[in-house]
Amino acid sequence: MPASGAPSTGELKFEQDLVRALLWDQHPDLAGMELRDVSGGWDNQLWRLGEELAVRLPRTERAPALLHTEQTWLPMLAERLPLPTPTPVRVGKPSNLFEHTWTIARWVEGEPADRAPITRVEAAEVLAGFLRALHHEAPADAPANPSRGIPLADMPNVDGWFELIGDHSDAGAVWEVWERAVAAPAWPGAPLWLHGDLHPANVVVRDGMLAGVIDFGEMCSGDPATDLSAAWMLLPAGAAHRFFDAYEQADEATIARARGWAVLRAVGLIEIGRNGRLGLPGGKPTWEPAGYATLERVVAG
Repeated sequence: MPASGAPSTGELKFEQDLVRALLWDQHPDLAGMELRDVSGGWDNQLWRLGEELAVRLPRTERAPALLHTEQTWLPMLAERLPLPTPTPVRVGKPSNLFEHTWTIARWVEGEPADRAPITRVEAAEVLAGFLRALHHEAPADAPANPSRGIPLADMPNVDGWFELIGDHSDAGAVWEVWERAVAAPAWPGAPLWLHGDLHPANVVVRDGMLAGVIDFGEMCSGDPATDLSAAWMLLPAGAAHRFFDAYEQADEATIARARGWAVLRAVGLIEIGRNGRLGLPGGKPTWEPAGYATLERVVAG
């Protein structure tokens, strides 16, 4: 999201012929499998390969570095995570056919939550279990991220972001949530592993239940409040308290910061969603209602 450090567009599109050629060139044992286009994707374009795999090709300037983060760290972390993840199983190397690294990963079955929201309140325990498993102390060489896991007071140009929702009926209440978050004590512990980008398009849903977590390119270390914002971004209204009871590791200051992160991420969703509604490059129309729903849940507590 532009408000959180993501690119402003992702319009470059590759064709299946390129993917098939890359498979024959570097992974010929997989090249005969069925290949299907998959809609969506931001930094990477996605194809389903057979029933259990996916191919991801980077299509933005920053995407190769994000894929490298996944290739380096996700296979190690995925072993302890209780939900399916797109764990890389093969790495595509730069070649004459394609100049960047690319990935063959596990396919995670389900519909993205920006299209099929989580409706079952028991998803609170599922999400809490996933984040408890992920939020362990990160090693010193874990990736850092300039817009994730950091103190909210260090985020630049915040006042400008809130102009987007200035006419919203809850704008005053949202700003109060933000101010309390910025004023809350900073994370006092060691940096923890974070997913870094837990918004509705980066989780998948089956039958109203959280069924998988995808897109670990922003994975980094820092304040867990960044990820805990998912209590309002992903779960049905009223489920946040149930989530934090199950997570068990968040004090009042961490919850306050998490609400601030939810506000910040919601504004980013609204901006990208509005661009999609207006037909602008890089827009995702399904993100706007997800952003406003997040704000409603944050204000309600």
